Amino acid sequence: MIYRFGVHELDLGAYELRSGGKDCALEPQVFALLALLVENRDRLVSKDEIIEKVWDGRVVSDAAVSSRIKSARQALGDDGKSQHFIKTIHGKGFRFVAEVRVSGSSRAAAGTAGDAGVSPADNRAELDAARDGRPSIAVLPFRQVGNGGRLAPLAIAIPAELITELSCLRWLLVTARGSSFRLSSTEAAAQDAGRMLQVRYILGGSVEVTDRALVVTVELVDTADGGIVWAERFEGSLAEIHRMREQIRSNVLVALDIRIPIHEAGIARTRVTDSLDAWAAYHLGMQHMYRFNQVDNAAATALFERAITLDPHFARAHAGLSFMHFQTAFMRYSDDTAMHAKAARRFAERGLELDPMDPFVNFTMGRTFWLDGDLDSSLVWLERATSISPHYAQGIYARAWSEVMVGQPAASRRNLDLAMRLSPLDPLHYAMLGTRALTHIAVEEDAEAAAWAERAARSPGAHVLIAMIASAAHGLKGDQPRAAAWAANVRERNGRLTRQDFVRAFPIRHEAMRTRLVQALAQLGF
Repeated sequence: MIYRFGVHELDLGAYELRSGGKDCALEPQVFALLALLVENRDRLVSKDEIIEKVWDGRVVSDAAVSSRIKSARQALGDDGKSQHFIKTIHGKGFRFVAEVRVSGSSRAAAGTAGDAGVSPADNRAELDAARDGRPSIAVLPFRQVGNGGRLAPLAIAIPAELITELSCLRWLLVTARGSSFRLSSTEAAAQDAGRMLQVRYILGGSVEVTDRALVVTVELVDTADGGIVWAERFEGSLAEIHRMREQIRSNVLVALDIRIPIHEAGIARTRVTDSLDAWAAYHLGMQHMYRFNQVDNAAATALFERAITLDPHFARAHAGLSFMHFQTAFMRYSDDTAMHAKAARRFAERGLELDPMDPFVNFTMGRTFWLDGDLDSSLVWLERATSISPHYAQGIYARAWSEVMVGQPAASRRNLDLAMRLSPLDPLHYAMLGTRALTHIAVEEDAEAAAWAERAARSPGAHVLIAMIASAAHGLKGDQPRAAAWAANVRERNGRLTRQDFVRAFPIRHEAMRTRLVQALAQLGF
């Protein structure tokens, strides 16, 4: 992913800032800070969130934050007076205010489709080849026209429901929400989005809320030539919102020549809650869920709890709350990990009682067994999630993680490659890369492991345990300087971490693999 603003390019894949085509050297924390602000340019980023994500929650002074902000501004030719790029909101935090353009693959990637001079037919051929020849689609967040007020979540909730419906179809490859929701209809044309996500079709639209009416437009676009394949406009009173949701879902499916018999056993239909406020709270919670830090964890937990309070029968809200308790225990945000592990299981079980055929609910149930080290039970539930929804990227990744832990690196690698292909811009992409590194460690391909681990640890959002994988992988390869550098990075972010903490987080059953990793970490002083 490349973000362009002014004469600058922020290349997340290559981990580079370029100004006027020339590379600019940045300290890792300054790069991470700039990436955080640019990726969240639609909102203010508080100092607490910066500390949580850039310093991994360690106690740092305001002066340290100010120093990194100053360095980021200097790299952009900005300063605290002009604030053309980074604006200070006194007493609140910071916001990236320059206009940003999102463009295609990083220069670190092997290449991009759709270069100048490529015909629409060639574009389609490349897209089909990238997606095994099957039709592929990405659903983008809808544009919000005007101020939606409390109904603003409709612009993300409606396309999110469409992703769930379409993902149940075995003949259609659907890009996961984690990738498609990092774009928007205002940031990239359909052809650019198609190249970035490697899909043949883009489904987008807009939502407009007036005093009494709701207007939703939906467009299906061919990414090869930018032509509109199908479009529809839906209009109704605010009292008819739930009827309109059903109408939109039904009409989109019919327009794509999809017939989904309601009695078909293999299709899981997401339960539609009758409470609009519960539904909105759930989708807002999803915006925080995968960020893996204490600030967003608390925000998501509160939103899922609100959704359950408003609608106790909302299965996916129970699953979301299960995931947040899992995350608290896995990342050890609390000293009482046993309590959070039990809560994660309890909410997942409740979600299953309400909707046993929801893939997300089954996915959260599977992850709860990670906390007990019961990988066999975890695999049963994760396999069930992916059998219900074969293109569920998060479920496929989680299944791959469990597979490498139990000593099935070949199967894990196949599922990781599939997950990354289905969701190339996933917020957990760093975790997929890190798990890919572990599959190479399992078969003593240490040079390959070090390369994958390096990519993982440098990816935006990578938590400190990923840096431990990088330090161990480089140590196994025999690259002691890189191993020591990543070990120092781990200690800077969390000086209390030991190799025992690593083994608790990664309950590796593959004895030879576990022994090699533990010895490598021991040699690095963990």
